[in-house]
Amino acid sequence: MQTRGSGTTRHRSARPVQLLSALCLAAALALTGCTGAADGGSSSSDAKGAAPGANEAGAGAADSDAGSGKKEQAAAPTRLTAHIIHTASLTVQVKDVPKSLDETRTVVENAGGMVGNETTDRDSEGRERSRVVLRVPSDKYEEVLTELEGSGKLIDRRAKAEDVTEQVVDVESRIKSQRASVVRIRELMDQATKLSDVVTLEGELSTRQADLESLLAQQTSLKDRTSLATITLSLSETPVKKVAKDDDPGFADALGGGWDAFVTMFRWIALALGAVLPFLVGAALLLFLWVRFLRGRTPARPVAAAPSGAGTGSLPVAPPLRAEGDDKD
Repeated sequence: MQTRGSGTTRHRSARPVQLLSALCLAAALALTGCTGAADGGSSSSDAKGAAPGANEAGAGAADSDAGSGKKEQAAAPTRLTAHIIHTASLTVQVKDVPKSLDETRTVVENAGGMVGNETTDRDSEGRERSRVVLRVPSDKYEEVLTELEGSGKLIDRRAKAEDVTEQVVDVESRIKSQRASVVRIRELMDQATKLSDVVTLEGELSTRQADLESLLAQQTSLKDRTSLATITLSLSETPVKKVAKDDDPGFADALGGGWDAFVTMFRWIALALGAVLPFLVGAALLLFLWVRFLRGRTPARPVAAAPSGAGTGSLPVAPPLRAEGDDKD
């Protein structure tokens, strides 16, 4: 009986231990599940809370990149448009000047340009020459220049390009400042109450308006010279080639040369006589006057007296001449 009672007691004492172990295990599992659920919820909530933060960070980064891009664009210098004045001078030799001139007008008009001053004359040999000033758009300058060079035989070509970008920008800036100054002067005139102030402001306004008009004229001139290139074209006719002559002279050539020499010599003699003739006429006139008047008034010389004789005063008698027969006798 004691043995059975001890076994029963052991069996009864083992059940509460098992139940307690099962309860502890269940509680541990329950706690583990709750902790996992709490961790999952917190992680999801953290993820949800972190997502807007990440979006805000991304948006902030994008805004900062856009802002930096705008700053870089603002900091980058504005690229200026180049303003260049093109001028050229061409001398072309052609066969027919009027025809080439008509072709030149057609080329310029097709390019949107215009023909300026034109001068036409002839040289000593009868060849026609023309000089014309052409204005063509700057973007068509090279094309027109090349076409004009190929219209005949190019004798001379001179081209020049002058960059006036800084001058254009300076004039534009001064115009803006001058306009603002004129506006301020007009506002002061509207507020002026004294006559002396009004007179002073009117004089200042006139001066500044004159400066503004001068700047506007400079701007117009620069715009015209940069938008239209200037080409000065000189056209001349090709000289006619003479037929080559035989180098060996003949009798006709010698006769012609001798006649030319004779005519030339006679011409020079005639020129010399023509140059000396006035002096000869003057000398002859002077000689005639001297002979006619001065010599007639000259007194005659007195006749010398004969020597007197020895007491009788008679002239001495010459001895008679003897004949040849007397000498022989």
